[in-house]
Amino acid sequence: TALLAAVGAEGGLADTWAFAELHGVEHAEVVGLVNSLEAIDYVTYSVHTSATLVLTAEGTSVLSNGSPEMRLYSAVAPGGEGSSQAELEAALGADVVRVGQGPCMKNKWLRRQGQRLVRAAASVAEDPTKELLGRVHLAGGDPGSIPAQDAKNLKRRQLLSEAKRKSFSVAPGRRFALTRVDMASDITSDMLAKGTWRDTPFKPLNFSAMGEPVGGGNFHPLLKVRAEFRRILMHMGFEEMPTNRWVESCFWNFDALFQPQSHPARDAHDTFFIKEPSRCNAVPEGYYDVVKRTHEEGGFGSVGYQSEFSDDEARKNILRTHTTAVSARMLHEIANQPGGFKPRRLFSIDRVFRNEHMDATHLCEFHQVEGLVADHNLTLGDLIGTIRTFFEAIGITELRFKPAYNPYTEPSAEIFGYHPDLKKWTEIGNSGMFRPEMLRPMGLPDDVRVIAWGLSLERPTMIKYRINNIRDLFGHKADLAAQRQAPMAALPVTAPTAGG
Repeated sequence: TALLAAVGAEGGLADTWAFAELHGVEHAEVVGLVNSLEAIDYVTYSVHTSATLVLTAEGTSVLSNGSPEMRLYSAVAPGGEGSSQAELEAALGADVVRVGQGPCMKNKWLRRQGQRLVRAAASVAEDPTKELLGRVHLAGGDPGSIPAQDAKNLKRRQLLSEAKRKSFSVAPGRRFALTRVDMASDITSDMLAKGTWRDTPFKPLNFSAMGEPVGGGNFHPLLKVRAEFRRILMHMGFEEMPTNRWVESCFWNFDALFQPQSHPARDAHDTFFIKEPSRCNAVPEGYYDVVKRTHEEGGFGSVGYQSEFSDDEARKNILRTHTTAVSARMLHEIANQPGGFKPRRLFSIDRVFRNEHMDATHLCEFHQVEGLVADHNLTLGDLIGTIRTFFEAIGITELRFKPAYNPYTEPSAEIFGYHPDLKKWTEIGNSGMFRPEMLRPMGLPDDVRVIAWGLSLERPTMIKYRINNIRDLFGHKADLAAQRQAPMAALPVTAPTAGG
């Protein structure tokens, strides 16, 4: 190329701007060529920054059409009559007349005679302003092409501006040649087969270059919040229950909790029923009989529901509607463990399923956080105190409790927390003490009480990450990029110890 020839003939190129102007090409094009040659070691370069003069749009107009003062002088009629302001403005425009008058008077080219302008000089041979701008243009903006005072005056008249110009000096590189040879970037199987790789020039490898970003996995925001909840609950002395039974029988999901078989939550419009296998294989027979009798006839201080208990209904398989089914299994196991009952603190965090209408705050599947404490002679005060300890640990310090009804807890209470962003109280969970009709059939001692509470994992996660629509958090519409960039879910308050 011409650039390689210039570098080879002169032992280097002093200024890429001069080269670009000489060959009538854009300087950016020359810079791109220099960079590509430098990448393959054909040339090296140094960067230089210098001041340069640039013609403004008005300066370019003067270079083409003449200065306002010269145009005004030329438009004034020769002789003693001259021309009126109105005549000149009609011929040249008001702006040219206004700008040109000052220099014409200063140079004594024109004088005012009443309301008219007449020529004071018989003739003007040249246009000094245009001539100065022409010199700057021909010199490529070199500030030394005109006197400094003239440059200052032209900048004041906004015909010139000063800019910083970056140029390059180019020297031969390690692989310099007058003709550029394309270099291979990769070795191919054809080169290996023919042996041409021995004589093929290859592009140098840049071992300092950054590699492509690694597309590794990431934790979903729900899992980040879940991890924090697990840490806090374990710090409080709770053990995690196994929650791997997504398919559950109606017996454990409803009947063991003393929820009547006629309850609306057991209808198809609220629960997903499994088509195949539609029935569970087995239930604990002795315990099953006591639960059935408690539903039909009562016991443990209760009259029961005084209705027939359906074995077919109890054995239906469903997708569990809450993790309390897991709690029921664990409490039955605790009641019948070798050595008898021992106090326990248990929790679970896992997915549950309900046949709900989906909207911005509801999905057919979500995650439930549930905690329970089983011990002797627990009271409602223990329940409220444990709940306060947990919620304060996750940063919710203002709580209220409202009496409520649940089929398997008595007393029961809804939990409300104050939302500082929304400036209002919002429901954040449910709680209660499991009923004797649920606990005594399991074989737990008469003085054992179980306090429990539950909340969804999605709601605190949405609050934490400022998500308004649950479908943006979980499901096929969720933004994968936002999930990758979601920060850690570190909660603001350190959880208390088990004795706290």
